[in-house]
Amino acid sequence: MTKHGSGPALSEILQGLADDDGRERISIGDLLTALADRALAALIFVFACPNVLPTLPGTSAILGAPLVILAAQLAFARKPWLPAFIASRSMARGDFQSLIGKIVPWLRKAERMLRPRGSAWALPPMEYVVGLVCLLLAIVVLLPIPLGNMLPALAISMLALGILERDGVWIVAGLATAAASAVLVSGVIFAALKALLFIMMTF
Repeated sequence: MTKHGSGPALSEILQGLADDDGRERISIGDLLTALADRALAALIFVFACPNVLPTLPGTSAILGAPLVILAAQLAFARKPWLPAFIASRSMARGDFQSLIGKIVPWLRKAERMLRPRGSAWALPPMEYVVGLVCLLLAIVVLLPIPLGNMLPALAISMLALGILERDGVWIVAGLATAAASAVLVSGVIFAALKALLFIMMTF
């Protein structure tokens, strides 16, 4: 199965990189190179999706910064680029395989459902609006909010796949998920502040 024109599916590219036994480690730069001929949205999905799943400690710290930068590039119509100090970050290939093993089954299911429809939602200027939403959500993902990054990361993943395959239905669903995540995160922050004030007043 192929997606994004006549090229290989995103799931195939990621699996191929994970199965490359010539590498001891997989860097962010390796991902950038492997996906160079794909849309910027593919990169955003790759850096957002692991935050939806239970993953190795520190994964969000590795993937969070490039997610913010790439979302900003989508919002402002820039080509994908990452500074060297971020591109050089890496993880052991075995850890990358484990991560991809969790992502790929879900991605393949999504790829079977994705198709071009309602494409106006996925083209400029709406594409830039989606990028701005992804940027705001990516900033939330970086914040140390307990359980606060899973729903925003899910929304980013849905929006990225919608942009990648020009699927307006997925973009609308992603925007709805983004709204739900905003309500959830706001509630968590409010509860945390209320608890902090209560503790301060107690002492």
